[in-house]
Amino acid sequence: MSLLHPQLAAFMAVIDEGSFERAARRLSLTPSAVSQRIKALEERLGQILILRQAPCRTTAAGQQLLRSVQQMRLLEIETLDGFGAHNDEMAGGRVSMAVNADSLATWLLEPLAELHREHGLLFDLRVEDQDHSTRLLREGNVLGAVTADAHPVQGCHVEPLGTMRYLPVGSPALVERYFGAGVDARSLGQAPMLVFNRKDDLQARFARSVTRATLAPPVHYVPSSTAFVEAATLGMGWAMAPESLLAKPLAAGALRVLAPKRWLDVPLYWQHWSLRARMLSAITKVLRKAARDALR
Repeated sequence: MSLLHPQLAAFMAVIDEGSFERAARRLSLTPSAVSQRIKALEERLGQILILRQAPCRTTAAGQQLLRSVQQMRLLEIETLDGFGAHNDEMAGGRVSMAVNADSLATWLLEPLAELHREHGLLFDLRVEDQDHSTRLLREGNVLGAVTADAHPVQGCHVEPLGTMRYLPVGSPALVERYFGAGVDARSLGQAPMLVFNRKDDLQARFARSVTRATLAPPVHYVPSSTAFVEAATLGMGWAMAPESLLAKPLAAGALRVLAPKRWLDVPLYWQHWSLRARMLSAITKVLRKAARDALR
């Protein structure tokens, strides 16, 4: 059981779960009881903390409180662990992290599994594009983020992890059809393109590195790292994919590199709150080791 004040525990549960109903199930309360605790907390602080919508979100005041309570929760785990107070909820406390989908699909799960085995940690992973994940840190929703942003969020520390290389690939048939005469503005403007989601600009960045022309190719949105590569092998479009996901399809001839001498290197960083917490140090150490083996 958490030592957080019941009102703060209710606040955290609503934000973690996204609704009063799911928070009530987590806390073994009624939704009405959770609502009363949140209302009492808001009256006590003189601020609206939660926007009652689907999913529930914090206001600016709620973001400030969220960040503080997340830190309190982490230090609570740290303190009880120091006294040997292990139980399923405390020793297995949730660690909220923002991660990019490609890291999750390639190198990140193994170190997280190691942390779970050694420390009993449970992970609440928020998948976000590597160029946008620091927003979750800034809002206080996560205690750390695998990000492409080297500039630290206020109150956070940045650790370089390494570089993820992305190669431009397509199926042999697609490459022959659209890129037989080369990779240029004409071919890039006509060939269908795979994009992870509307925040993903890797393909556009690659096109800009080849030509300065304004291009508007046909686009498929495929928000899954593994399905993204599979869609490329099926000839749906060309894509920028991490080289670690491409070894097998390239070796099997299911994919070809559009331009063998061109790629994009995306540096990755681990940003986390600047707290002297042993658990954060353990997470950082394991992530650094795994990234050193997996990234450039």
